[in-house]
Amino acid sequence: MKIILTSFLLLISISAFSQKIPLENIKEILSTLASDKMKGREIGTPENDSAAVYIAKNFKENSLDFCFGDSYLIPFQYKGKTVYNVCGLKKGKSEKSLGFSAHFDHLGYTNKSGDNIYNGADDDASGVTAVIGMAEYFRDKKPDFSMLFMAFNGEEKGMKGSTAISSDADLEPVYKNLTALFNFEMIATESQFGPNALFMTGDEFSDLEDLFNTKAANSLKIYPDPYKGEQLFYRSDNVNFVKKKIIAHSFSTVDMTKAAHYHQLTDDVTVVDFKNLTNIINNFGETLEKLNPENFSPKYNDKVEF
Repeated sequence: MKIILTSFLLLISISAFSQKIPLENIKEILSTLASDKMKGREIGTPENDSAAVYIAKNFKENSLDFCFGDSYLIPFQYKGKTVYNVCGLKKGKSEKSLGFSAHFDHLGYTNKSGDNIYNGADDDASGVTAVIGMAEYFRDKKPDFSMLFMAFNGEEKGMKGSTAISSDADLEPVYKNLTALFNFEMIATESQFGPNALFMTGDEFSDLEDLFNTKAANSLKIYPDPYKGEQLFYRSDNVNFVKKKIIAHSFSTVDMTKAAHYHQLTDDVTVVDFKNLTNIINNFGETLEKLNPENFSPKYNDKVEF
């Protein structure tokens, strides 16, 4: 009887562990997006298209629905070329939804000899990896909130992709029920607050940080933005949803006082702390499982400028 009970408890433990995303999956996604083959994923290039297709493939593997039409790829025009955002949906128990986003484009490459590719591992393959990771985490679950997953293009050229998707009338029904948008921007490194921690831009404008931290799993914590002078809240893709009066903040781990890899050729997989990134993604997912429309309804205050 003791052997049977021990085996049963072991089975439960293995089952619970298997619900989490393994480090190997996180490493494969980020390493693919930041590989030399992607040539820096600059918008308007074949490699940028390849990145969009790769993200769409992951959305399909994680059983997401299309946001519109019959494809995860949402086209828009950039300098006379058709380029793509990527969008997927997961139906939850409520029509109200939470959104997860990041940009997948980066700076491309130079014609210099040697290492000449801006791989953008941290900026922002790490964020896209978190978006795909959230989709994988909830693949076999029925969350209380419905979920919207978006990978934006053209952030490096003036937030072109998030501008296109937030102004697309056909997609307004998709994001109109958003309770909050979590935009991941550079989360590959350990933050100045230590492991298992992120900071939130615009924390002074809403109560999202406090509401999230109340439910945060396994000591995950969101800290206030330590770089308020940089106005980061208004400098990333979240701002296009802020203009719609949707709660939308960016979440990061980058230590801007010593991030020598920012927009440099050195932003490759060697800067990534895969263990910390994997823990953050899994703990974020576990926290989200605790959230529902009754206990999580963040609001802006009168300090925010729309």
